[in-house]
Amino acid sequence: MSESSSHLDDRGQARMVDVSTKAPTTRVAVARAAVCMPAAVRAAVLDGSLRKGEALAVARLAAIQAAKETPRLIPLCHPLPLTGVSVDLEPVGEDRIEIRVRVTCTGPTGVEMEAMTGAAVGALALYDMCKSLDRGIAVRDVELLHKSGGKSGVWDRSPVAAS
Repeated sequence: MSESSSHLDDRGQARMVDVSTKAPTTRVAVARAAVCMPAAVRAAVLDGSLRKGEALAVARLAAIQAAKETPRLIPLCHPLPLTGVSVDLEPVGEDRIEIRVRVTCTGPTGVEMEAMTGAAVGALALYDMCKSLDRGIAVRDVELLHKSGGKSGVWDRSPVAAS
């Protein structure tokens, strides 16, 4: 790991990295977050019986919107012309719903933060839809799973490191 940060200038002050000389390439990032909840709450989410409405649809839209709004939330992220955001919401085990967000763009810098922001906010929206049933619901494991494009090439999370 490098000890220097491209987000700091020579005086140690935060800066937005200048990417104007970088060639645009196809960028892809996939991230996930998990929402852990009691089995009864998960059943209500999956069968669409929550009083607040369609929790999975709300979480999907929140994830897409968050990916698009990432530069407004994360100060040093570049505004990028995203070309796609897809969201999968899958039940895992008996007490989890996993939110997986895939973001694509052709540009000078990666979309990892957009994918992770999408996954995190999608999970928070799902929590919001369910919190009246159980305040103990937890958002966990927000993590990057894959990135490709640019000078650093392809990176995939090791299955051993993934939770």
